[in-house]
Amino acid sequence: MERLSPQQILSRKENELRKLHEAIDVGQKELDHLRHGAKREDFKGKIAVGPVNNEIWQQRWESVPKWRQRHEEDQMVIKPNEALKLRARVDFTANGVQRTVGEEWLVTASGAYMPHVEEEVVGKVKARVLTEKVALHLEATKTFVDVFGKERKAGQQWLVTIKDASTHMPNVYEKVIGEVPITTLNNRQYCVVHDPVDEHLEPRFGAREVRNGECSFFLHPGESIPEGIEDVVVLAAEEALLLRAIESFEDVQDGKRVKRVPGDKWMFYGPGDYIPPVQVEVLEQRRAMALDENEGVYVRDQKTGQVRSIIGQSYMLSPTEVLWEKELPPIVEELLQLPSGSKHNIKDTASAPSVTRNKTQVVRFSVQHNAAVQIYDYKAREPRIVFGPGVVMLGPDEQFTVISLSGDKPKIPNVIKSLQLFLGPDFMTDIITVETSDHARLSLKLSYNWSFQYDKDKPETWSRLFSVPDFVGDACKAVASRIRGAIAAEVFDSFHRNSARLIRAAVFGMEESGKIIELRNSANGLTITNIDIQSVEPVDQKTRDSLQKSVQMAIEIVTKSQEASARHEAERKEQGAKGKLERQVIQDKAQAESARKEYLELQAETEAIESAGTAKAEAKARAEAAQIECESEVAQAKLKAEAMRITAESELKSLQAKQNKELDYQRKLNEMELTKAKELAEIESKKFTETVESIGQDTLLSIAQAGPEMQAKLLEGLGLKGYLITDGSSPINLFNTAKGMVGGL
Repeated sequence: MERLSPQQILSRKENELRKLHEAIDVGQKELDHLRHGAKREDFKGKIAVGPVNNEIWQQRWESVPKWRQRHEEDQMVIKPNEALKLRARVDFTANGVQRTVGEEWLVTASGAYMPHVEEEVVGKVKARVLTEKVALHLEATKTFVDVFGKERKAGQQWLVTIKDASTHMPNVYEKVIGEVPITTLNNRQYCVVHDPVDEHLEPRFGAREVRNGECSFFLHPGESIPEGIEDVVVLAAEEALLLRAIESFEDVQDGKRVKRVPGDKWMFYGPGDYIPPVQVEVLEQRRAMALDENEGVYVRDQKTGQVRSIIGQSYMLSPTEVLWEKELPPIVEELLQLPSGSKHNIKDTASAPSVTRNKTQVVRFSVQHNAAVQIYDYKAREPRIVFGPGVVMLGPDEQFTVISLSGDKPKIPNVIKSLQLFLGPDFMTDIITVETSDHARLSLKLSYNWSFQYDKDKPETWSRLFSVPDFVGDACKAVASRIRGAIAAEVFDSFHRNSARLIRAAVFGMEESGKIIELRNSANGLTITNIDIQSVEPVDQKTRDSLQKSVQMAIEIVTKSQEASARHEAERKEQGAKGKLERQVIQDKAQAESARKEYLELQAETEAIESAGTAKAEAKARAEAAQIECESEVAQAKLKAEAMRITAESELKSLQAKQNKELDYQRKLNEMELTKAKELAEIESKKFTETVESIGQDTLLSIAQAGPEMQAKLLEGLGLKGYLITDGSSPINLFNTAKGMVGGL
C-alpha cells in the first residue's frame, strides 16, 4: 500500500470537496428543472414528456455521481408508524442540532423528506405493534436516553410492553432481540422463574421465584423457566410427596411452624394439592403399596441401615425409607423363573424365559407337594425348613440353599440344580459296570425306589434332610460299591442265574425269614426300599457270545427238565394208585379192630355199672345215718343255747331294775340336800342383811376404819409394816389369807 504524505492527503481532500460542491450545484439545477415540469424518469434515459430536451437531461444525469443517483432514487415519503434512519457523512449542523461523522438518527415526522447532502439514508424503520400477548425485547448498543426518558446503558436489555406504548419505534441505539410472548398460568398451574428481576427491574442472579396461577406475565431479559409450566401436584388419600429442603426456611405443617434446614426430608401426605416453594426439592411422588398376604417389599431405613420386609399390608414409605433391591445369585434367578424350580443341564437345553424380576419385591417361591426348601438366614446364622405345598417368602438376610444333584445315566455330578428337595417316594436310574470272578464285565441298568424318612413332629431333625448335598450321587455310589463287591465273588453263570437275588442281598441284606431289609442313610434319612434290575448286558463281545450260548444251553436244559418232570409225574401217579389200594386195605382192617374195641369197652362199662351201684347204695345208707345223728346233736345244742339266753336276759333285767332304783334314791337324796343348802343360804343371807341394816352404814364404816388404824399403829410401834404367822409345814393359801386379812380389817 502506497504511503502518502500529509500534503498529498490534504490535496486529495480538497479535490473531493470540490467535486462535492459541483455535484451540489448540479443537483440544485436538476431540482429547478423538476420544479418546472420535468419527470424523474426523464433522467433515466426514457422518453421525455414535456418541453425538456431528453438528451440534455441524459447527459446531466450521467454526469451526476452514482451516490447522487441513488440519493435521488431514495427520496421517500415517511408514512405513519415509519421512520427514516439517517447517518451523517460529515460534521454539520441542521436545525440547530450538531451532527458528527457516522452519527445515526431517526426522522419520524410523517410526509416527504429530502435528505441533505451531509446525510446518508441507511433505511426505513417500521414501528413494532405491541399487544397484550406480545412484548418487545430490546438491547442498548450504546448508552442513551430512550423515548420514555430512561437512561439505558450499553448492553442493557429490557422489555417494552403495551403498558408502555401501543407501538414502539426502535431507536438507532436499540437492537431488537425478538418478540416475547406472554406466559399465562391457570389456577392449577405454577412455574419457577430463575434469575427474576426485582421491583426496579434489576436481575437477581442465582435467585428463584415461584409464580402461581391465575396470572399472566412477560419474562424479562435474563429470566427463564427451565422446568417449564408445571401442574399443581394433586394427591389422593393414598399418595404422598417426598420433599427435601435445599435452603433454610420456616414451614407450616399441620398448623404448626417448623424450622427446616438444608438436607431435611419429610413427607406431604394427601389428600390435597401441593406447590413446592423454591426452598424445597420434590424427590419423588409415593403411593401406598397395597400388599396381599403373599406379597411384600423390602424396605431399608437410611438412618439405621436396617432392612426389613413388609408383607400383607398397605404400606407407605416413611421419609427415611427407600425400597431395597435384593440381589440373588444368577443360578437362583434362573431357577425362580422355572415352574418346578429345578433344571436338568443336559435335558433342559431351552433357556429360561427372560423375565426381569422386580428386585424390591419380596422373593416368592411355591413349594410343591411332598417337597421341602431350606432357607438360610445369614444374619441369625440358622436355617429354616419349609414343607410343601406352600409359599416361601425370603427375608432380607435369607438365601435359598441350591441343591446340586447328580443326573443322567450313568450319574454325572452337578447335572440337576434345584431349589426344592423332593421327599419321594420316587425312583432313580443308574448304569454301573461290574466284573465277576471269572473276569466277565457286565453293564447293569438299575432303578432304585427311594424316599426320605423324617419325623414331622420334631422340627430340630428336619435339617438332616439337607445334610448330604448330593444324596443321589452318594446313594448310587454306595449301592454300586456293594453290588460290585458282591458280584466280584460270583462267577458269571452263578450271577446270571441268581442276579436279582444276589443284587438285593448285596444291597439290603436279608433276615433269617428271608425278608429284605430296607437300606437307610442315618445322616439324612434317605431310604432305598427296592431295586429293579432293568437290564444286564455284557460289556465285551466275547462275554455276550458266551451269554447267548449259555441261554441256548439253559433252554435245552429246561426242555429236558420238563420231559423228566412229565415222566416223573406219570410214575408218581402210578405209585399213588397203588398206595391208595394198600391204604384202603389197611383202613378196613383198622375199622374192624375199632368195632371190636368198642364192643369190649361196652362190656367193661356194664360190669363197672353193676359194681358201682352196690357200692353207691351202701355209701348212701351210711351217709343218711350220719346225717340224722348230726341233725339231732345240732337241735340239742340249739335248745341249750336258748335256755342260756333266757337265763342271761332275766339276770340282766333284774340288775337293771336294781340300778334304776338306786339311781332314783340317790337323785332324790341330792335334791333334798340341795334344797336344804339353798334354804340355809337364804337364811344366812337374810340374817346378814338384817344385821347390816340394824347396825347401820355409819357404824360399819367406823368399825372398818378403827381396825386398820389400830393395826397400823401397832405395826408402827413394833417397827413392822405387816406380818404372817405359819409353822412352815402347812401350805398357805395366799388368796384366803389375804381375804382374812382384809376381813379382819
